[in-house]
Amino acid sequence: MTIRFATSADVPAILAIYAPFITGSTITFEYDVPTVAEFTERVQAIQQQFPYLVAEIDGRLLGYAYASKHRDRAAYQWSVETSVYVHPDGHRKGIARQLYNTLFDLLRRQGYYNAYAGITLPNHKSESFHRSFDFEHIGTYTNIGYKLGAWHSVSWFQLPLQPYQTNPPVPIPITQLEIKKKPTRN
Repeated sequence: MTIRFATSADVPAILAIYAPFITGSTITFEYDVPTVAEFTERVQAIQQQFPYLVAEIDGRLLGYAYASKHRDRAAYQWSVETSVYVHPDGHRKGIARQLYNTLFDLLRRQGYYNAYAGITLPNHKSESFHRSFDFEHIGTYTNIGYKLGAWHSVSWFQLPLQPYQTNPPVPIPITQLEIKKKPTRN
């Protein structure tokens, strides 16, 4: 398995993984599948500050993970939201785990302190996966989203990425992080 930074050429494969979650599940609250051009812009915007990673096995892209801004106010700048998606053909191969391990390492090196994950309920598999990384449940927004003919609640989980310090430096953009080699190759 190779974990690397996403490129524009990866966007169609990333979108192919994501689209079924939009159209056939409540895992994401997005209603409409974006175009490749729209999704490319989204990925490129995220990559200005945060890691956007893909996982390949035998040259086939089977998963991706990324971090994004938690909130807009300056005091939130040390916190991120994380997402990971894996193609059904990649389940039970350790892809999500490798992606998250690499993502969290990069986020720590950038200077982030908190990672958050919102999980639409019910989703025991995702809750268990996040708990395996020591994410803690911190609250639930009851009936916050309406999709596929029903109201859905979202549980929020938090993972402290490193010990908190007073007067932390501003996190550096991923584009400025010195990376000596590709994030992971197994």
